[in-house]
Amino acid sequence: MLARTAESVYWLARYIERMDNVARLIEAAQRMAGLSSQTEEWRSALTAAGCDVGYAAKYDTVTSANAAMYLGVDPDNPSSILSSLEKARANARSVRTALTRDMWEAVNGAWLESRRLDMKALVLEHLPETLDWVKTMTTRFLGAYSSTMLRNEIYFFTRLGTFLERADNTARILDVKYHVLLPSYSGVGGLLDYYQWTSILQAVSATRAYHWVYRSEVFPGNVADLLILKPEMPRSLRACYDQIADALELLQDSYGGLAGEPHRLAGALAAQLRYGRIDDIMKAGLHEYLTQMIERTASLGAEIERFYMR
Repeated sequence: MLARTAESVYWLARYIERMDNVARLIEAAQRMAGLSSQTEEWRSALTAAGCDVGYAAKYDTVTSANAAMYLGVDPDNPSSILSSLEKARANARSVRTALTRDMWEAVNGAWLESRRLDMKALVLEHLPETLDWVKTMTTRFLGAYSSTMLRNEIYFFTRLGTFLERADNTARILDVKYHVLLPSYSGVGGLLDYYQWTSILQAVSATRAYHWVYRSEVFPGNVADLLILKPEMPRSLRACYDQIADALELLQDSYGGLAGEPHRLAGALAAQLRYGRIDDIMKAGLHEYLTQMIERTASLGAEIERFYMR
C-alpha cells in the first residue's frame, strides 16, 4: 500500500471526525450560553477546538456570533467545519478508487450540500438545523466505511484517523471544562456548575449513558470516569485507545510483523487507561493528566505518520 494512500485515508477520517467534534462544541456552547450572559462558554469552545489563537488574531473580543462563524464557516480557520470538509473531500478525491462508493458519496454529497452554508446558516435561529446536518453527514460517513469496507490496510488507517481525532477531542473537552471554565465561576457545585458538566455529556451524546452507568446526579468525578476510563463509552479515551491499539496491531500483521514506536506508544497508553483509577487521576490533577494525554496523542499521531507515511 502506498504511503500517500495511507496518509490520505487517515486524514480523510480525521477531518470528518473533526467536523463532528466542532459541531458538538458549538452546540454545547450555544446551549450553555443561554444560562449565562458571560462569553466564557464560547471562549471555551474556541480553546477546545484549538482555535483560540487564530480567533484572537482576527477579533478583539469573543462574541457568540463571531465565534460561531469562525468555528463553522470561516475559511481563515483551518479547523472550521467547512475547512475540514474541503480537506476531507480533497483527500477522498485523491484516493477515490480506494474508497467504497458509499464512502465517496457520503463525502462528496456533503461537500455539494455545503455550498448552501453561509453566514445565515450560523445565525441563532438556523444554527440547530445546521449542526444537525453536520452530525448526520459525519454519521453517514462512519456508517458507510464501517459497513462497506474490506477489513484491510485502508480500513485500519481509516479507523486510526477516526479514533485518534476522537481521543484528542474528548481530552480537550474535559480539560477545557475543568481548567478554563471552572476557575471563572464562583458557583462551583451550584446550578450553573451542574449544567456545565451536563453540557459536556450532551456534547458527546453521553447523557443517557451516564445515567445508565451511575444512576445518580451529575458529579464531576463520574463524568471524568465515564469519558476517560469506561470502555463501554465509545467516546471515552479508553475506548478510543483500545481501537487505536487494535488497528495498529492489525497493521503490524498486514506488514509482516513490522512494528515500531507508534505501536509501543499506543500499547502503553491503552494499558495506562485499562488499569487506571479515577481516584488516582483526580488526586494527581485532572488538568495535568489530560494535558499529558493531549500531548501524547499528538506524539502518537506524529509517530504514525513518520512510521507509515514518510
